[in-house]
Amino acid sequence: MISQPAQDDRGADVADGPSGTGSRGTRILGLVVLAGIALGAYLALVSSPPDVNMGDSVRLIYLHVPVVTVAYLACGLVTVASVMYLWKKSAWWDVTAAASAEIGLVFTCLTLVTGAIWGKPTWGTFWVWDPRLTATAMLALLLFGYQAVRHLPGDPTSRARRSAIVGLLVLPNVFLDNRAVTWWRSLHQGTTILNTLQPKIHDQMAFALVFNMFVGLLLATWLMIHRWRLAWLEQQVEVAELDEAIAERRAEGAAPSQPAGASGPTAGAPNPTPASPSPASTSARTEVQP
Repeated sequence: MISQPAQDDRGADVADGPSGTGSRGTRILGLVVLAGIALGAYLALVSSPPDVNMGDSVRLIYLHVPVVTVAYLACGLVTVASVMYLWKKSAWWDVTAAASAEIGLVFTCLTLVTGAIWGKPTWGTFWVWDPRLTATAMLALLLFGYQAVRHLPGDPTSRARRSAIVGLLVLPNVFLDNRAVTWWRSLHQGTTILNTLQPKIHDQMAFALVFNMFVGLLLATWLMIHRWRLAWLEQQVEVAELDEAIAERRAEGAAPSQPAGASGPTAGAPNPTPASPSPASTSARTEVQP
């Protein structure tokens, strides 16, 4: 069955717009991500051996570390895009900062959740006021604050500038979070993968971890593409609505005003005054008087 083309209120055919933010490239990337997630789950849950000390609880690391990596990269992109917006005043960078901030917030919250799940069998509790955990919680609160500033009503340009100023604080918090285990005494383990002098992870476990980190980056890229496109469309709609509202106000100001209470086609016209009699007519009326 062939569907009929859409029509507007006047009965004219209109072209169908895009039904989503996807494309052929994003669909292929999505399939690759799904396959990577399946293979990564097999490597983490079946192929890799348990840890000598932590046992099977180490398998949470294959999820926790990729999530943290994506959160750090997304937060770093927020600050870079904010700097570029304040410099270039480009809407492209503003949209990039907004999209990456949402992804960073999601993965930062996932970092806290997966870390708490890992901490229960390892430390015996879901939460301790550890420097790394506290810094991560502060980073999540900062990202929540960024979202609050971003959704404040007002002029889009002013809102973008305020959001960019808040975005400048994100990357320093990421650096503080990353170095917390080095600067202060922490229950959290230190560097594992990048410690080339004293490796602390088995080769097979390292391969599973690095592979899942790579899949996490592909997933973040897929999410970023879709969220960026949606944020761009949202901004264009907002700008169009603002231009339309300004045009309506200008039209109202240009229209002629009508006094209150006046009606009819001669409304607002001055009342006619009776014409004074001419001298000739006055003399004529004088002569006929007895």
